[in-house]
Amino acid sequence: MKLVLHGAWRSSAAYRVRIGLNLKGLAYATAPVSLVDNQHQSPAFATLNPQKLVPALVVDGRVLTQSLAILEWLDEVRPEPALLPADPMARAQARAMAQVIACDIHPVNNLRILRALTGLGVDEPGREAWIQRWITDGFQALEARIIEHGGQYAFGDTPGLVDCCLVPQVYNAERFKTDLSPFPALRAVAARALEHPAFVAAHPNQQPDAIHA
Repeated sequence: MKLVLHGAWRSSAAYRVRIGLNLKGLAYATAPVSLVDNQHQSPAFATLNPQKLVPALVVDGRVLTQSLAILEWLDEVRPEPALLPADPMARAQARAMAQVIACDIHPVNNLRILRALTGLGVDEPGREAWIQRWITDGFQALEARIIEHGGQYAFGDTPGLVDCCLVPQVYNAERFKTDLSPFPALRAVAARALEHPAFVAAHPNQQPDAIHA
């Protein structure tokens, strides 16, 4: 397969997909999309993803969008190492944990939402408080689930779908100064994942379009 990942270095959704590709050992080309410069709003990018969001993964000329859909596709075409457990109940539980992040935390904190808040007159401290509130709410639920289902990683003893979502969200939480002290189990599995080569290579600072302040 020829894979080209259109994404942005600090996009947590693109970060998830980079982790998944790395865990699967799949080589891919990177096509940076600057969200700050609104390149995702261009007509050229809209032909890849009419929703005008990253990531978009081009597979032999065909396009996949939405990070969770891409990660599950990866699991289907490259079953090992598995991102989801084999047991149907466990698979549903792992998906639910991933969706706490991908469906409940991230969508209300992404760039377009922050820009909308700015347009409504919300200042930087207000935007930061907004972000912290939703991350904290979601992490409270995840902490309980990680205590229940976690091992060396967020769900069991091997890195998987939940970790692909969790590590980027922890990156965002730290970026926006969220207090993570109430979540020791969550912090422990995220720290362990960050020692894994697949996660190291996927880190925003390791991307060709990274901007280092």
